[in-house]
Amino acid sequence: MTGRALTNPARGLAARHITAVAAGNALSFYDFLTYSFFAIQIGRAFFPSKDPTASLLLSLATFGAGFLTRPLGGLIIGRMGDKRGRKPAMILSFTLMGIALLGISLTPSYASIGIAAPICAVLFRTLQGFALGGEIGPTTVYLIEAAPPERRGFYNGLGAATQDGSVMVAGIVGVVLSNVLTPTALDSYGWRIAFLLGAAIVPFGLLARRTLAETLDMEAALERKAAAKLGRYLPVAVFGVVLLASATVSNYALDYMTTYANHTLHMHATIAFGATVVIGSAMVVADLASGWLSDRFGRKPVMIVPYVTMMLCAVPAYLAISHFRTAIALFAASALLAVLQALGGEPMTTWMTESLPPSLRSGGIGVIYSLSIAVFGGTTQLMIAWLIALTGNPLAPAWYMVAALACGVIVMLMVRETAPVKTGGGISQTPSF
Repeated sequence: MTGRALTNPARGLAARHITAVAAGNALSFYDFLTYSFFAIQIGRAFFPSKDPTASLLLSLATFGAGFLTRPLGGLIIGRMGDKRGRKPAMILSFTLMGIALLGISLTPSYASIGIAAPICAVLFRTLQGFALGGEIGPTTVYLIEAAPPERRGFYNGLGAATQDGSVMVAGIVGVVLSNVLTPTALDSYGWRIAFLLGAAIVPFGLLARRTLAETLDMEAALERKAAAKLGRYLPVAVFGVVLLASATVSNYALDYMTTYANHTLHMHATIAFGATVVIGSAMVVADLASGWLSDRFGRKPVMIVPYVTMMLCAVPAYLAISHFRTAIALFAASALLAVLQALGGEPMTTWMTESLPPSLRSGGIGVIYSLSIAVFGGTTQLMIAWLIALTGNPLAPAWYMVAALACGVIVMLMVRETAPVKTGGGISQTPSF
């Protein structure tokens, strides 16, 4: 079945508007990696314990709490984007994100305010997860709806590029703070600087978002009655979860590269952090290329070819890292996997947006994405660490990645093409079996 074209009130967005829309996605990944980098310091500040491991585990548990509230944010703020407009939903999610980031940055330590410190940390972290869950739907949909039909993939790629660019920035911040500050200073205030840097861009992002044009028109409101039968779009949701689960596992496995290189392979911390910078840089370029390619050759081939290639390269790449244990091997393997991940993963949200009606896009993508992140993003690094400990095999991350990629490729082969270059401008509303 095919549907009509996406609404397109703004034939193109200015660079500052694209930046404003994508800034929330950038903060999402920046926050994730920053918390991972400084989990030990955060644990000491809010969860003091005679057992350092217990302190770290409590810190990571607080981090995980943010994943649990993401689906709720995707549902509530996402549906707000479908009913009241993409713009107000984006402003709300970004405001909540700023409050949460600032709150975590400024919450006094356990030594200063006692039990109130961990309580505040958990509350701000759950608020942050709620905001991030509500951010992805409206921003993704806005970029694609505001794009000319023949450039939807590229516009979505611009959003993904800013998101992955934050990976590079987080890596640079981690390297600089770890090398400039003493361990004592890093424990005391250094980790807070990293969060404050993220919070600092929120006011500018909000000002820019207030100037955006709305992309949800009245036609979408009239369509809600027809879209009331959600079962009609259930295949899109199911296939979307599987696609994003495969992307999430491979993406978070790449994010784990720093920990893997440092703790499992015992490589120097500076080299390990450098891998994060390489991954972020490679993915920015690949995101833009993927969007451009998917507009010209379709969403399906641009998803399938890189992911099949990644399945073939994952084990050899990890084997090279574990065998040579050099910066060159680590950076080369990281760059290869990062490029393939970004090339295949970027068209997924474009396909989902083109497969859903306007009245379901923001909430639908928000819930699908947040569920995938909550279930698989919150467990990938734990699963990898558990598999390495269980098997003693340093290639365990690669095999876990291959299994997830295989599931994604199967679904890619089943879905219908939605790119205008292949459909003649129409939009495939449901995937085929």
